[in-house]
Amino acid sequence: MTVQPPAGGVVREEVIAPEPAEALANLLDVEIPGDVLPPMWHWVYLLERRRTADLGPDGHPTSGVPAPPGPGLKRMFAGGRVTTARPLRIGRRATRRSWVTRTSEKVGRSGPLTFLTLRGEISQDGHVAIVEESDLVYRAADASSPTAGAPASEPPVGPRLRLAVDEAFLFRFSALTYNAHRIHYDLGWARAEGYAGLVVHGPLQALMMAEFARRHGDGLVGRTFAFRLVAPMVGTQTLTVLPGPDGAQVLDAGGQITARSEFVPGNVAGDSPGQA
Repeated sequence: MTVQPPAGGVVREEVIAPEPAEALANLLDVEIPGDVLPPMWHWVYLLERRRTADLGPDGHPTSGVPAPPGPGLKRMFAGGRVTTARPLRIGRRATRRSWVTRTSEKVGRSGPLTFLTLRGEISQDGHVAIVEESDLVYRAADASSPTAGAPASEPPVGPRLRLAVDEAFLFRFSALTYNAHRIHYDLGWARAEGYAGLVVHGPLQALMMAEFARRHGDGLVGRTFAFRLVAPMVGTQTLTVLPGPDGAQVLDAGGQITARSEFVPGNVAGDSPGQA
């Protein structure tokens, strides 16, 4: 159920049902969780499931929070911060409140840019469980696409997490997250937006860095997970997650860094996560 709160944000409430967790686990080829949802898996819950009539030609909703790209603009996911105070429990109701906290205008190498931060708070059983901030950027549709990332200078010794992403995988992840942006599954549209191939979702790369912490580190409960997308990952391929200076990093098949993260201990959900 979705309602509009007074300040122009959105409130959504639903049961954290087992089926989306099962679907994501099967997509990632990992064990299906039992009573507790792994950190960052909340991204397949409490979604805005808009009507087809509400979508624009690119697949973005034409209204809502955050604002859709206006005429002649593209919207990109740039990064964010997620503080997990406690894991969500499967089978129990949760509430998400989302609203825009700030916007700013800048001029980059590709022209004028508008940055927007969307804050979300997820509560369950009377307690705030997750606080997150998502950074979005709006840029001119005719601006050149971001360039490739820098190569990893000296891949550190340690665990690796690899994930093969083909067309079917990208399509299924789009479906799970209710993301209809066509750059992820429509090759012709991706090329029209200036990409050489299908674009691997930024949230998928962030999720895999969180999975790296869950499988090979100390997890994310009681910590802030700050991540930044530094370059687009384009084309079907196998991505690799490696240890980074303070967290993890994602490399594409060519060894270029496309995302970085930091795991910050000691933050409390309910306070604003710090900027990365």
